[in-house]
Amino acid sequence: MFKTRRICLWSGPRNISTALMYSFGQRADTTIVDEPLYAHYLTSTDARDYHPGADEIIASQENDGQKVIDEVIMGDYDTPIAFFKNMTHHLVDLDWGFMEKTINVILTRDPKEMLTSYVKQVENPTIEDVGYKKHLEVVEYLNDIGRKPIILDSTEMLKYPQSKLRELCSRMGVPFDDAMMSWPAGPRKEDGVWARHWYHNVHRSTGFRLYKPKNEPFPEHLEDLLEECQDAYDKLMELAD
Repeated sequence: MFKTRRICLWSGPRNISTALMYSFGQRADTTIVDEPLYAHYLTSTDARDYHPGADEIIASQENDGQKVIDEVIMGDYDTPIAFFKNMTHHLVDLDWGFMEKTINVILTRDPKEMLTSYVKQVENPTIEDVGYKKHLEVVEYLNDIGRKPIILDSTEMLKYPQSKLRELCSRMGVPFDDAMMSWPAGPRKEDGVWARHWYHNVHRSTGFRLYKPKNEPFPEHLEDLLEECQDAYDKLMELAD
């Protein structure tokens, strides 16, 4: 029996994480899992009060985060690779020790662009909602245990999808597969029940979309949050190699 290679993508919201999951979902050797810790996060924080479809999400998944780690992330799979799309801020009150056994990828995005998009679903987000500080905590933890993560910027992925995917696969020790470059339009069976609130763009896509800078005005009420996120993002990018 092969030993499953477990890839944990640790993303912030609105960071093309679903597109990356769809990309890996095109591989015949890979099982993909969509945000298995989402219900745990909602039941552990006040985010259930303002996340769209919170009650439906909580009903759809195991709420005990440690069980999710033991039975889903560290569970048995029939494929050589298991790819878990996670949000970094879902790591609430959990033992992170399992990360010693996973390949960890941090996916981030310029906070000005991310917040401009995220505010359309969550009107008044906090630093805890968007994951930038948690990303730094995760990177520090992984470096301390000798499991240095791969840090990706979503803008670079959109600008150079094939070269960045090839580089990512190489760093993870898995072969690149040309099938990762495109997928059928529409939902996937692996989508979480939250897809109808968040996945409109990726469901219209058939591959990584050409990067286009956002031209819409930045929400004034998020200026202080932007400054806080920008500081964390800059520190994160300094750690990327």
